[in-house]
Amino acid sequence: MFSILQGVYDPAAVALIAALALGFAGIPGLFLRTPGPGQMCAAVISILASMVGIPAALVLLFSHATTTFVLEWGLPFGSCELAIDPLSAFFLLPIFLVAAAGSLFALGYWPAAEHPSTERGLTFFYGILASSMAILLTARNGVFFLMVWEVMALSAYFLIVTEHDSEDVRRAGIVYLIATHSGSAALYVLFSLLAAQTGSFILPVAGSLSALPPAAMAIAIAAFVGFGAKAGIMPLHIWLPSAHANAPSHVSAMMSGVMLKMGLYGIFRTLTFFHDPPLLWGAVLTVAGISSALLGIAFAVAQRDMKRLLACSSIENIGIITTGFGVAMLGVSSHNAPLAYLGMAGALLHILNHSFFKPLLFLGSGVIIHAAGTREMNLMGGLAKGMPRAALFFFIGSVAICGIPPLNGFVSEFLLYFGFFSQLQAPSLIYLVLLAPLLALVGGLAVVAFTKLYSSVFLGTPRSQGAAHPHEAGLTMLLPMGLFALLCLLVGLLPQQAMRLVAPAIASFMPQMSAAVNPAEYGVMLGRISLMALLLVVIAAAVALLWRWRLGSASVTSAPTWGCGYQRGTSRMQYGATSFSELAVSVFNGIIRERITRPGLNGLFPGAAGCGDKPTETVLERVIAPLFTIAGVSFAFLRRLQHGQMHVYMIYIFATLFILMLWAH
Repeated sequence: MFSILQGVYDPAAVALIAALALGFAGIPGLFLRTPGPGQMCAAVISILASMVGIPAALVLLFSHATTTFVLEWGLPFGSCELAIDPLSAFFLLPIFLVAAAGSLFALGYWPAAEHPSTERGLTFFYGILASSMAILLTARNGVFFLMVWEVMALSAYFLIVTEHDSEDVRRAGIVYLIATHSGSAALYVLFSLLAAQTGSFILPVAGSLSALPPAAMAIAIAAFVGFGAKAGIMPLHIWLPSAHANAPSHVSAMMSGVMLKMGLYGIFRTLTFFHDPPLLWGAVLTVAGISSALLGIAFAVAQRDMKRLLACSSIENIGIITTGFGVAMLGVSSHNAPLAYLGMAGALLHILNHSFFKPLLFLGSGVIIHAAGTREMNLMGGLAKGMPRAALFFFIGSVAICGIPPLNGFVSEFLLYFGFFSQLQAPSLIYLVLLAPLLALVGGLAVVAFTKLYSSVFLGTPRSQGAAHPHEAGLTMLLPMGLFALLCLLVGLLPQQAMRLVAPAIASFMPQMSAAVNPAEYGVMLGRISLMALLLVVIAAAVALLWRWRLGSASVTSAPTWGCGYQRGTSRMQYGATSFSELAVSVFNGIIRERITRPGLNGLFPGAAGCGDKPTETVLERVIAPLFTIAGVSFAFLRRLQHGQMHVYMIYIFATLFILMLWAH
């Protein structure tokens, strides 16, 4: 079928046109005075662009070829090449999918009639962000790559500060802007070094560079810092929790489900340039990945803010992906084809899975906020009674992200486990087996975090007036959630088909290693997983039908539950989000810093008082902020030079030019 479609039209051109259409989707709304039609127009254009972009990306993915376009741009940086290979096509799939789903979701979550002052800008920059990411994947000129990267970074900033009346939102935007431009500075170093190595700003062909020269190590470090800051790898994650928490929920879905992957794509693409990567590169990625996974989920367990919990879990999942990629690099360096294949397959499949369940959860958080009016989990409870469909979809996302069968998160993590245990019979790298218990610990903490999230939000009794009267979301909000929930289930039931999407990208990344592996061997293993998942679904459906039949045939009576000795129970007597995870948080007390406020009770009849526990951003507040303070104090004398007198500034400029001329002479 794909070969027939490729003969009818040029899929690469269609994919580029679809990417550009996403960028133009929000423009009509800027010129329409009446709020609403512009947002509807943007949603329609985004959905249509994605409906043609996804098939085009699939054709390009399975074509096993690279399509190149050359633009004449007149700049002195060489030709501007755009190319789509299977690796780029693989990353295009979640961009088109999440962009369309978020645009539809915004119609109910952020309607123009209720947000006339922010909807136009939000819709416009949302399309620009999606379009810039899609075009970024095709850029093969370093300067053009940096241009598109900057468009992506700035459009994300304007989306984050949509509700700029809030001080927390402005602070999140500033932190993001500093972090992203610090990463961009490293990318300038990266592409300058590449140009010095190759003599051109055109990105090198895969496998064309050697990792032996010292400049190769500098390139690898610059790529890790520049792209790792965008991906949110610890300790370069400082912008991520606050940005994801304060952005509108469909923007958070786009940033977490897709934008973080642009950093991973940059690391992947850069390391394909080298044909002999040293073991050190894979070891650094593996250690950074497993550390990010463990610390990210530990911070997630401690959160009370629902969206901050989801943001920290994004750090965890990026860590899992980075771990898989590091293991694959170790396999390439040691010429261990099965290890390289399993590590890369697990990483790429987890990228796909994360782009399904994380947008589902962030869109679900938007539905919850829309109904309860708060992000604070301690003020929620009992929402499942008023919004059962959203509760079901959110439950599917929570099970998927914990890596529990029969959903998709289990499949990609299973491949990583299989790769770790395969080293028990290998002559080298046997220490990778130690990653299995660490990944299991990450999975256990994820279960704690999302049990806390789901139970404190949907179960129990309401803890506030806002949660006491929830309402089910509209169709435009439930449809995207239902789509992502269905995809999570389909990948869990049909992992072999999901591996077909991953295989071409693996072959383009490491063709020699891929040719040395027999995919049919892993296909049999995935087939068994598929049968197990199908059996679990059948058992769950049978139990649910039996339970429903028994409830329908039996007489229902009601009685009060045991009140623990109290005559009248209140919502304050049940576990809250903080109390549920208190024991788990205490285990990581040396890592997770909390601001604890306790009231002082004086006299026989003390007045009303409150207490609170708020987890802090340890790296930001304990490391980065003090460094900025020291820098501010150290350079405070420069403020005396900035006094507003223009003629003195002109003297500064003249003196600087004079000194430079003397130095050049």
